[in-house]
Amino acid sequence: MNEEFIGALREIVKEKGISEEMLFSTIEDALVAAYKKNYAKIADNAHNVKVTMNRENGDIHVYAQKSVVETVFDDINEISLEESKEFDPRYEVGDLVDIEVTPKSFGRVAAQSAKQVVVQRIKEAERSIVYNEFSEKEFDIITGTVIRKDKGNVLIDLGKTEAVLGAAEQIPGEDYIYNTKIKLYIVEVKNTTKGAQVLVSRTHPGLVKRLFELEVPEIYEGVVEIKSISREAGSRTKIAVYSLDENVDPMGACVGPKGSRVQNIVNELKKEKIDIIKWSKLPEEYIANALSPAKVLDVTIDEENKRASVVVEEGQLSLAIGKEGQNVRLAAKLTGWKIDIKSESQAESLKKSIEE
Repeated sequence: MNEEFIGALREIVKEKGISEEMLFSTIEDALVAAYKKNYAKIADNAHNVKVTMNRENGDIHVYAQKSVVETVFDDINEISLEESKEFDPRYEVGDLVDIEVTPKSFGRVAAQSAKQVVVQRIKEAERSIVYNEFSEKEFDIITGTVIRKDKGNVLIDLGKTEAVLGAAEQIPGEDYIYNTKIKLYIVEVKNTTKGAQVLVSRTHPGLVKRLFELEVPEIYEGVVEIKSISREAGSRTKIAVYSLDENVDPMGACVGPKGSRVQNIVNELKKEKIDIIKWSKLPEEYIANALSPAKVLDVTIDEENKRASVVVEEGQLSLAIGKEGQNVRLAAKLTGWKIDIKSESQAESLKKSIEE
């Protein structure tokens, strides 16, 4: 060990953000283990030692530790009070005496052990830094670069680490081209033995939520609130919004001038259709709004079973239900109500049959 090595350690401490004292203490612990491993067979005191490393010049010393006692019964772990006074007259019974036992050949072993510890600590520090950085971005949007496709998965470069965009988290029909940048939603960040694992998604409703928060100043400022989102990625999303200021139209704020705000989000989501509807504390009104673009005539709710019966005009039934039931399915998910839809004629026929 030398001053050059100590200087290199301090550079690592500064660059990696590691605690200097923690690094030195860890090296000393590793040197204790190295001494025991390499000298246990030739040194009776190898199991009860401590190692110190000079913080300025790197000098290393190994000490056997013995307890001061009146009468010695264990030569390896004990030293008489009389003998301890030869080292320092201030020693008393119960004190620990450090007796240097540094082997002449210990420098080579120490250097190798210290190197291993430093390398390990650097890896741990880098993992910790990456984890801390990305855990702060959990539930937020990050921009990544497509590296390659592998067995249905897409490998994404996030800068300090990489993430895997699984098949279930990819927007159906979206093409992930090498070296293109895409926005991703960070679903979760895990601290594993192999480092930070960043779970990302392009299908999560949170992606739409954060895009609106970034695109619409009124949402970012808290004037307009996003109450609920239901999404079938790559196809359609419904988002319910509410304004805390009666002078601000929540739907208009989200659409933006000439539709610019919502169009930017649609473009980011590869032309995914977005229905912006007005949230209401009245279930009947909220459910009717959620079935947009269909025009609803009547909504009857069953509070106990959380079920709503909806009546629409004859020509609006297919629109209200949507292709393969998508519109009513998204509306039900958005509102949290089970929704049954009937046309006027169907509702009238049902009413007559019940009366009869």
